Amino acid sequence: MPSPAKPTPAVIPDSILVHEHVLVDFGGVADPHAYDADEVFAVAKPKLDEVYALGCRRLLECTPQGLGRDPVLLARLADATGVEIGTNTGIYGAADRVGVPPYAYELSAEQLARRFVDEHTHGIAGSPGVRPSFVKTAVRDGALEDLDRALVRAAALTARETGLTVASHTTAGVAALEQLEIFADVGVSPGQFVWVHAQAESDGDVHEQVARAGAWVEFDGLRPGDTQWQRSCVERMAAAGLLGRTLVANDSGWWHAEEPGGGEFLGYTFVYDELLPALDESWWKTLMVDNPVAAFGR
Repeated sequence: MPSPAKPTPAVIPDSILVHEHVLVDFGGVADPHAYDADEVFAVAKPKLDEVYALGCRRLLECTPQGLGRDPVLLARLADATGVEIGTNTGIYGAADRVGVPPYAYELSAEQLARRFVDEHTHGIAGSPGVRPSFVKTAVRDGALEDLDRALVRAAALTARETGLTVASHTTAGVAALEQLEIFADVGVSPGQFVWVHAQAESDGDVHEQVARAGAWVEFDGLRPGDTQWQRSCVERMAAAGLLGRTLVANDSGWWHAEEPGGGEFLGYTFVYDELLPALDESWWKTLMVDNPVAAFGR
């Protein structure tokens, strides 16, 4: 019996991918790996060309400092492909803390925020003219620990001073709610908080609670043939009248600096050729243009 035909990919002019990666190094701050930027460029460019053809004109690259952030490589790819690629500031506290520099255990949240704000004000060291377009942080699974609270508070303080949005790797609903409490304490709008990886939380009531509080709820982690759960999450949000607080992304790429040859570099098309064709077409522009602009600015 022949396999069912694949759906026609969605083509969405001026669409934005809000959570992707070009390069990641999970050796972290203690064991960074060398890589050939030309080799990464040669592999990543065709993947970016693919989504450019589907209408993508901006991509937020979420690899943080300490885990392989390379703004010079991103700028080179942007120039070559026509896809604007934004990088970030902040500290990533998940993945067994491998991306946390030693100074983060000693400095206050306020002192950490000064470092992040400085990158926004003066540019990223070693990357002439490049400034972060958002803040990236990450917390461990479950309730927040002291370090998580410090990193999130630093991110919120940065958001308050710069107007940048915070994208927070968060796999548990309880942690998302606790982060919103920190944002409220700092005096930052929940609209500057994006709950990244919300699909990792199985309780849809928490998705709705965070969205009703005014934050953004992002469903990502797409892989070939594995988008059904994310689809159901989006459909539930739409049924609850919360499509306007919903984001989708692949969370894909990427060159693994710690693996020989970079490992498998997945593309960025799963949103366009698997997730969106399974959703109501009238939602496409909301999810891929209107909401990303509202969440992260133009």
